[in-house]
Amino acid sequence: MGIRRKTEKSAQRVASRGIGSRAANLIPRGRRIDIAVVTVTAILYSIAWPTLQVTHDVPSPLMPIVSALAVFPFVLIRANPALGWAISAASAVVIPVAFDRVPGYDYPWQVTHIIVLLALVLAVSLRCPVPIVGVTWVATVLLFFGYTPGDDGIGWGVGLTAIVVFGLLIRWLVLSRRELAKQEEVSELERARRTILEEKAKIARDLHDVVAHHMSLVVVQAQSARYRIDDVSPSAAAEFESIGATAREALNEIRGMLGVLRSDGVAPAEDAPQPGAGDVHDLLENTLRAGVRLKWESAGSPDTVSAATGLALYRILQESLSNASRHAPDSEVRVRLQFGADITFLEVTNGRSRGVVPLASGTGGHGVQGMRDRAAGASGWLDARQRPDGGFEVVARLPSKAGTVAVADTAS
Repeated sequence: MGIRRKTEKSAQRVASRGIGSRAANLIPRGRRIDIAVVTVTAILYSIAWPTLQVTHDVPSPLMPIVSALAVFPFVLIRANPALGWAISAASAVVIPVAFDRVPGYDYPWQVTHIIVLLALVLAVSLRCPVPIVGVTWVATVLLFFGYTPGDDGIGWGVGLTAIVVFGLLIRWLVLSRRELAKQEEVSELERARRTILEEKAKIARDLHDVVAHHMSLVVVQAQSARYRIDDVSPSAAAEFESIGATAREALNEIRGMLGVLRSDGVAPAEDAPQPGAGDVHDLLENTLRAGVRLKWESAGSPDTVSAATGLALYRILQESLSNASRHAPDSEVRVRLQFGADITFLEVTNGRSRGVVPLASGTGGHGVQGMRDRAAGASGWLDARQRPDGGFEVVARLPSKAGTVAVADTAS
């Protein structure tokens, strides 16, 4: 029976603690602090009012008011400690002047008033700006020096200084911990970003290895086809040579762009030279050998084009020819190039495909937007749109020299 009663009492205590914790969780933390502040204020007021006649000669009707001036500023210790301190300090100046002390009591204020004033000084040190903390400390020290009897002001000054220093230390400790937590959060995000970048670099390296391997096989097979296969006609040999040249060019560009990823932080290999305006003719020839029905006309010299514009021109033309061969493989493609002293003009048009829907402007992949971005990066402009006959055209105007801006010509 005794064991059973002990078990029942233990179960009741556990249940009561669980109910209490659930009830506490229902009240927000800030609200619980406010309730505690109001409770402490009410307790101090219940002490200050009955004991006021023990310390000061105050008429009975004024006792609740004087006691409230001494205690009620404590209510502001969380909401506005500087205002609460100002009210408490002002009442500490007025009360000793307005009311006489009872014989035998030397201090100008009640003990509850001193407790509230010191608590507000500590709260100001913890939460208010440093200039306000300095004003509060100086004014409170002068207040105690002026009103406390004998040499007690010196001791109070030292005590007040210790309270202010303690509050500032606690404050700076909390701020430093918050800053440390913030820095740790930033470091964690940076580590996550670094992990993602490393994973992307790993994927890019793997992609480089795979593409380079297969492209190398294409080059080897294309170049060795005439030796491995009997009765290869001259036209087929030329086609194999064109395939090998195109694969070699693509492989060189892949190595030039992604070769740095193979270094793993060591000195990277030399980048392959970027194509420019001088390589446009080779690009057109390779495209023609690849079987595209291509015609082009060119005016001017590509030597007048800067390296940045030449690279943008090459990439735009490369993407335009690729789109035309992909989306309209059976149509004729026309290219018009004009290298001027100020403006380089490019126009690529293709007819309507019989079996494949042509790429419309603003649809499909990111090729058209990429061409626009390249043109804008070279201070030029590009327009890609579907023609009335169902074909597609790309028109670009780029500055021949760096530093100039190509303006859209509505006439063209």
